[in-house]
Amino acid sequence: MNNLIELTSGDITRLDVDAIVNAANNSLLGGGGVDGAIHRAAGPELLAECRTLGGCETGTAKITKGYALPARHVIHTVGPVWHGGNGGEQELLASCYRQSLLLAKQHALRTVAFPAISCGVYGYPLQAAAQVAIRSVREFATDPGSVEKVYLVCFGDEMLEVYHGLL
Repeated sequence: MNNLIELTSGDITRLDVDAIVNAANNSLLGGGGVDGAIHRAAGPELLAECRTLGGCETGTAKITKGYALPARHVIHTVGPVWHGGNGGEQELLASCYRQSLLLAKQHALRTVAFPAISCGVYGYPLQAAAQVAIRSVREFATDPGSVEKVYLVCFGDEMLEVYHGLL
């Protein structure tokens, strides 16, 4: 289990893994940040498939093909907007990781890369979000047949330091 999580930095859209996770909005139709970058890199087919999914509720996840991405699939999950921590944000964020990993398991995917869900415009504090991410991934890893490698993709040195300190 010690080798389950690997930290990496850079552009999640360039990773050759079974699935990358998209920190999406409820519409699944693209947006800013990592969501926009994934849609741009995957090409218009991703948007076309996302239009058929009927959106996605916060804390849940849906899967699509990866299209022009090196990743074979995109798992779209909608993280919570930070409202001070008393609105169920921690449980919703943990659910994003669990639901994404469950989809990966159901589709027999072995390698999954996550961005820091909810840490951009949704305002989730990085340290708190990183703790939820690592705990959720480790808890799911005890499930037989689960993914073999989870990449936590850090955007910037501060994020890398926070994750590194927690691992």
